[in-house]
Order: sequence, then structure tokens, then C-alpha cells
Amino acid sequence: MTTAATLLAAAVAAAYLISAPLTAVIIRIARRVGFVDHPGGHKSHREPTPYGGGVAIFAGVILPLLAALALVNVASHERLTALFGDAIADHVGGLKLRQSEALAILISTALMHLAGLIDDVRPLSALVKLLVTVAAALLVSLWGGVRIAQFAGFPLSVVLTIVWLCVTTHAFNFLDNMDGLSAGVAAIVAACLAACGLLAGQMLVPVLACLLLGAALGFLTFNFPPARIFMGDAGSLVLGYLLGVASTLTTYYESGAGRPPFALAMPLVVLAVPLYDAVSVVWIRISEGRSPMKGDQRHFSHRLVQHGLSRRGAVLTIYLATAATGLCATLLPHADARQTFTIAAIVGMVLTIIAILESPVRNEP
Repeated sequence: MTTAATLLAAAVAAAYLISAPLTAVIIRIARRVGFVDHPGGHKSHREPTPYGGGVAIFAGVILPLLAALALVNVASHERLTALFGDAIADHVGGLKLRQSEALAILISTALMHLAGLIDDVRPLSALVKLLVTVAAALLVSLWGGVRIAQFAGFPLSVVLTIVWLCVTTHAFNFLDNMDGLSAGVAAIVAACLAACGLLAGQMLVPVLACLLLGAALGFLTFNFPPARIFMGDAGSLVLGYLLGVASTLTTYYESGAGRPPFALAMPLVVLAVPLYDAVSVVWIRISEGRSPMKGDQRHFSHRLVQHGLSRRGAVLTIYLATAATGLCATLLPHADARQTFTIAAIVGMVLTIIAILESPVRNEP
């Protein structure tokens, strides 16, 4: 096993071994204190189900990152080499050079998690959650230097970064509408981003993506249909926000030199399915004269169930669609024009299939 593979496998394992046991503990605590999501309204579950899974997801990502930051600040390179070997010590030591970026990611993610946790206890308005997302995006962009389209100039780059992070964050918030859906899709997207990051010659981004992968899988152990716990906004906002950050870093952070410009489309391709779901749901709600932020059962997953699939079948179908577009995204960093157009055609066909499947059921005459 190569050094990079060892480090990434360790990141997945560390996050999973934090997230899974903590989720099991939270299930018991949440039931005991009454921190549960009750059926009713647009919600489809039938029994009160514990909240708090987002805490386990957050811990699975943040605790290993905090441990790594603490380690590189207290241990010398010689000590790191003795513990991990030369190759891994160089990667771990490299985190020290980017610790302001890592701290900005940690603090802004904590802000998103706190907002989500408050919302799970006492619902916040959509405007408040949007403002918190803008604040987190500003923090990571201005302090951490995480920005897209830097060739467009500083002001426009910051604005585009804020828009992108708001879109990805709330796309996964929307996607959290069926057992196992948001966590499973996030795990697939994270795995694809890790691959894209490696192809772009990076290590921080693949490690971050692998931490997300492990944390999501740890929670998914208890959330796959039928779910024993929900992540709530404390989890979905964190997943969407961090995937937005990772996709920004994968594509735009020191990865453009000498590479074809087609790789700039990678975030749109790897996140095509969740973005399509969010855009289509907002369009349906606005066209029906309703608030785009008011929950309902008009998502792609609900359409599949209306067409006769089981809930588990609908979730697995969306997993496959996400994997199809995500695998296409891994080809973009080194794609030429012909290959890029082929990838775009494949992604377009996947989304077209989704549009057909989610079209209203028609009664035969």
C-alpha cells in the first residue's frame, strides 16, 4: 500500500471509529432526554426517531483534524518521522504550513454545526440559516483563502465562493428527506472528491474528503433504511458545507497550472444529482406559489416512491446516479475537449433519466 493510500485509509478509519460508536451512544441519550423528531406534517417517518446524528458526523471529521493540528504543533519533524516514517511525516508536517486554512475550515464548520444543532432543538428561519452560511463562507474565504475563480479578481471570487457554499450546503439540507439518503450521497461524493484531489496532486483535500467519508459511513450504519437516528440540520449543513469547501479546494487550489481548464467543471459534475434535486424542488415550489424553503414531499426520492419503488430502492437508485456522475468527474482533471464533451453528455443523460423518472405519474386511458 502506498503512503498516500495508507494515510487516506487511516483518515477513513479514524472518522468511522469516532462516528459509529458515538452515533450508538447518542441514540440512547437522545431517547432518554426526548431529543426526537416526531412524525407529522411533510415528514414520512411513523415513529419518533432520535435526533443528534449530526453531532457524530461533526465529531468524526473535526476531532481527527484537531488531533493532527495539535500533533504538528507540538512534535518536531524528527519525532513525526520516528512515529510515521519519512513520507507520512512530510504530509503531516505540510499541514502546519496550511494551518490557518485548516483552522478557518474548522471554525466555520463549527459555526454551521452550531446553527444546525440549534435548529434541531428550536427551528430557525430559513433567512437565519442562510445568513449563518454566508458568515461561514466569508470566514473561510477571507481568512482561509478558500476561493473559486480567483482569475476573476478578489471581489468576484469571494462572491462566487459564498454563492457556491450556500448552494452546496442547502442542497444537502434539502437532500436529507429520506432515510440514508443525504449521508449515503455525501459518502459517494466525498470518495469521488478524494480521487479528484489525488489526481490534482493534493493531500489535504483527499484527507478531508476521507474524513467526511468515514464520518458519513459511521452514521449511515444506523441511518440506512429503516433509520434508527436522524442527522438533523446539525449533520446535513455540515456535510453540504464541507463538501462545498472540499470541491472548491480540489478544483481551484493550486491545481490549475499546466492542467486543462475542463477540470473547473468538476464540482458541478460530482455534485450534479444533489444540485439537480435542489434546483428542481425550488422550481416546483416557486411555480406552485409556495416558499422554496418550506419542506414537502416533492423531491426526486419521493417521486421514485410514487412510481412504485420502495424507499430503500429509491435511495439506492439515487446512490447509483450519484456514483455515475461522480466517477465521470474523476476523469476531468486530465480530460481533453473530446473527453470532456463525452463526460458532459453522460452526465446530461443521467440527469435526463432522473427527470423522466420523477415526472408526474400519468393514468393510462
